[in-house]
Amino acid sequence: MTQTTTPEKTGARTDEAAALIGDARERIDALDDRIIGLIQERTAVSAVIQEARISSGGRRVNLAREMEVLGHYRDALGKPGTALAMTMLELCRGRI
Repeated sequence: MTQTTTPEKTGARTDEAAALIGDARERIDALDDRIIGLIQERTAVSAVIQEARISSGGRRVNLAREMEVLGHYRDALGKPGTALAMTMLELCRGRI
């Protein structure tokens, strides 16, 4: 996706800054696409785990494991990491 790099579109005050912002936004868009793909992959792997757990008589959700995941994200990203992990866990739960 090519971004318009005019100062008006980027909020920059110069053409040089607008070009830099446009390039950085393209990189962010590409990173976002990769992140979305990874979350979709994680959701699919979570479904396999949930299916195996349920078919063996277990519960769909393992709260102890979710707490580990929350702690991992919090340790790596601080308090906002916990919110991010909660959202990711919500996306990955209950697709079965």
